[in-house]
Amino acid sequence: MKFLFSILRLFSPEIAHSISLNGLKIVHNFGLINFFASKNTHLDSYTLNNLTFTNRLGIAAGLDKNGDFIDSLGALGFGFIEVGTVTPLAQDGNPKPRIFRVFKENAIINRLGFNNKGVDYLVKKLESRKYKGVVGVNIGANKESKGDKRIADYVECFKKVYVLSDYITINISSPNTPDLRDLHSEENIYNLLKSLDIQRQSFNTKKPVFLKISPDESLETLQIILDAVREFNISGLILSNTTIDKSLLKDKSFLNEAGGLSGEPLFNKSTQLVQSIKHLDPSIPIIGVGGVIDKADYVKKLDAGADLVQIYTGFILKGPDIISELLD
Repeated sequence: MKFLFSILRLFSPEIAHSISLNGLKIVHNFGLINFFASKNTHLDSYTLNNLTFTNRLGIAAGLDKNGDFIDSLGALGFGFIEVGTVTPLAQDGNPKPRIFRVFKENAIINRLGFNNKGVDYLVKKLESRKYKGVVGVNIGANKESKGDKRIADYVECFKKVYVLSDYITINISSPNTPDLRDLHSEENIYNLLKSLDIQRQSFNTKKPVFLKISPDESLETLQIILDAVREFNISGLILSNTTIDKSLLKDKSFLNEAGGLSGEPLFNKSTQLVQSIKHLDPSIPIIGVGGVIDKADYVKKLDAGADLVQIYTGFILKGPDIISELLD
């Protein structure tokens, strides 16, 4: 497995991504996924917001934006899968190159910009999935949508995926859609969550709804977010998205590279955010994500107060072997 991933490093990031995920899908379709799947991943089940997870490790949104690989990723042994970010309309995202790997620091900078095939495409994939585990859907807004139209984008995605998902994540924290992080402000976050709460009340069943926030916000902003979360019955927080703080990298050649930084340099910042939120509100459920590369990181994230943990960069850099490494 390590040899295969060393070969993939020779390709550009997006080509390597396509090769690895489509290869995984082919292996799954031929019934050979058990050669790569982690064993005994069902021995640490966990219940949160009335959902039962086979274990506490999930794959973060961003890896499978369109729901094309739910079954194959689920077969590897993850406790849950989060797909997206999805927007109402298909969009190409930002110009390439838009992913930069910093191998020596186990880090990635991306400025993808919510590239996806649109919510209607994802709905079809959710309807046809065979994976029986927990699937969350991460929703966002199209790049050209501003003001009330931006909120309407979230509502449209929310409405279309609600019944087919086990939980929904509201992504207000990508640094790669212009002004998206403005949704962290008091007026904007209240308007957004109120609109989504009205939509949620129209359904007969109550699904968990998480809010994914930035690691770059002030303590004052965090308190505003927590107040809004309580008022509109948001189920929990996902902490956190990527950071725009490139000073966390030792390699200063990337200092002015636009995009969000993920991986090992993000670990301390995202984990400190978990601790800060738990200090402000010990009762709020948290999915911790950011910089989990090895078993020690996984344990530290849980010890900081996360109920569940997601990985992204660690999976890209290490492949399926990281699942058993973290869970064993």
